[in-house]
Amino acid sequence: MRFISPLLKQVGYPLLSRTGYLRRVARDGQLCIVTYHGVRPAGYVSRDATLDGGLVTKDALRRQLRLLKSRYTVISPEQLLEWLQFGSALPVRAVLLTCDDGLRNTLTDMVPILLEEKLSCLFFVTGFSLGETPGILWYEQLYLLLQKAPPGPIETVDPDLRRGTEKVEDRRALWWTLVKRLSRRDNHGRMQFMQETRERLNLREDWIKEHTDDPEQARRFLLLTSNELRQVVSQGMTIGAHTLTHPFLAESTAECADREITECRAALESSLGRKIWALAYPFGNPGSLGLREIEYARAAGYSAGFVNVGGGFGADLPPFALPRVHVTADMTLGEFDAHVSGFYRTMRNSETLFGAGSNA
Repeated sequence: MRFISPLLKQVGYPLLSRTGYLRRVARDGQLCIVTYHGVRPAGYVSRDATLDGGLVTKDALRRQLRLLKSRYTVISPEQLLEWLQFGSALPVRAVLLTCDDGLRNTLTDMVPILLEEKLSCLFFVTGFSLGETPGILWYEQLYLLLQKAPPGPIETVDPDLRRGTEKVEDRRALWWTLVKRLSRRDNHGRMQFMQETRERLNLREDWIKEHTDDPEQARRFLLLTSNELRQVVSQGMTIGAHTLTHPFLAESTAECADREITECRAALESSLGRKIWALAYPFGNPGSLGLREIEYARAAGYSAGFVNVGGGFGADLPPFALPRVHVTADMTLGEFDAHVSGFYRTMRNSETLFGAGSNA
């Protein structure tokens, strides 16, 4: 019943949203947490939904924020912390805004809109943002490297992956396999792997410059620097930890996973002079973390941990696995409201609404 998904997306969700039904669904909801991954710069042309599927446009962000303000109560990160630590009451239908990764466009494109709307956000950043020179998330750099490869087979230095693939979707599958495998290495090992792979692909040493030197590409791919991070804080935003290097934690050794979680908090606090109380687990899906990572977060002194799934009003709210609505570039406004209200999650969990196996 694949026709159901586009029908709901284009007709069903907008109708339910306009009639106020979704707001009524969320009537008794305690908290919904929404997460973004940045804003697509106006001059940046997206050619790959896998790469850019988490980046919303400025217009979409404004419309989503205004919908939240008109139908729900957007709270500050500090209000959430008081609720977590002291059990302080939250407003009815409270919504918290978060954003992962710390891309440069969060400062240049997202923060100005938040200020216009008089809202604050909890920004989760990696240890990459503590330097003076901007970098690119290693797994995005890997993706760009594989897509940059000439037509024909791709042969990596991994002995188990010495096979070629020519289709774009096959390269994406190879990329995801490598993300997990390289998460078992430290960042130096990942960079060494990419350098060796670049040489095997006969790419120029400066192949990445097109993504770092062009202003729009830089806003899309570069991460915040320590100075830019302080600018975000100075404009009333809150910073949380997103680990040192953004590995797939479930594939990391116990020692590495603990270090990624613990040392990121310490490094951010030292750099910013502020308490870092929140952690967003990298990738944030059920396969990317487990009880081990939750215990590391608790032991490291965080007050909360955030995942990227299961969000919306009515969801369970375990402090170290707080569910979030993951906003994607292709979400209609009605679909966004359906996620926030909890209607989407309830429908997905139901086996009787449209029948098992529905793609709604």
